[in-house]
Amino acid sequence: MRGGVGLVAALFAFQGVAASAETLREANERLFSNLQAVHGLTDAQMARIRGIFSKSGVVGQGNPAISQHPMTPQQCRAEWGGTPRPDPAFQAICGAPYMAPLYDPASQRPQDAKACIDQFEFPDIPCDYPVVWVRAAEAAEICEAAGKRLCDAHEWEGACAGRLEAPDYRFDLARNGGSPNAVIERLRALHNRAEDGRKSWSYGPDHQAGICAAASQKTPGCQGGGWSACGSNTYPAGSFPRCRSPLGVYDLNGNAAEHMNLPLAEDQMASRGSRQLGYTEMKGSWFIFDRYHAHPDWCRWRAPYWHGSRVMDPASHANYHLGFRCCKTISGP
Repeated sequence: MRGGVGLVAALFAFQGVAASAETLREANERLFSNLQAVHGLTDAQMARIRGIFSKSGVVGQGNPAISQHPMTPQQCRAEWGGTPRPDPAFQAICGAPYMAPLYDPASQRPQDAKACIDQFEFPDIPCDYPVVWVRAAEAAEICEAAGKRLCDAHEWEGACAGRLEAPDYRFDLARNGGSPNAVIERLRALHNRAEDGRKSWSYGPDHQAGICAAASQKTPGCQGGGWSACGSNTYPAGSFPRCRSPLGVYDLNGNAAEHMNLPLAEDQMASRGSRQLGYTEMKGSWFIFDRYHAHPDWCRWRAPYWHGSRVMDPASHANYHLGFRCCKTISGP
């Protein structure tokens, strides 16, 4: 696999050029080089990903002119004592570097997993910055180009809580009708009430500050989320090794919030092969949460219908603190 050739060299070659010294195009070219080297993507796959970035004009690791990252990639690697390497057992199961199997440790082994999730926010490269300003539709297309798919909400929640559970989307109640907003609010309330008694965060049973990449701050003057006003002041992925879920997934709290798929019918589930997908669901918290806890961020909390749309709506939402990670269906043992 090409991802194993030059992997460490590629990661060390990323020296964290100052954001102000680069244009978005230059920053993305560096990103593409790392992405292909680390994940072994073909030229055809890279062409598809480049096309998605190019068509958008803003997808990348933030506006380089104003983004102020609070930590460099070199400092991230120092936290790890070197470049984090892929887990060979995970890679054997998932067939790709830097992915973790999704399963229930109470009754399953990692080898029993039928799906895997990226350990780090896209580009799923430790100590590189997460990609933001990406619409949900673009996130789904990028995942597909990379040989993966967007995650369903319950998969993200299981990765965070440390236990993949059966889907609980209440398709029966979704069929009762109403606007998507009303349906999602009704199902959200039922889900959150049921889960309230077993709240947990990726790093443990209680909310804590200082564990995850959440001590950054907004760009001064950033209000409505515009490209020219709001920098993506994220940390490199994995900068806080303790911000790790029991299944080995990082930054599920803090850094970038993440697009996921919320299905309202069985034929909208990415985990069952749908490419039509359901509705947008924002998961996790983001890089200011130690300073300003903007909303709940426990693992199985489902958000209201913020900037809601179908995932594949070409006008789905994008902003400076919203990224994504991918999942992958595998054949299992």
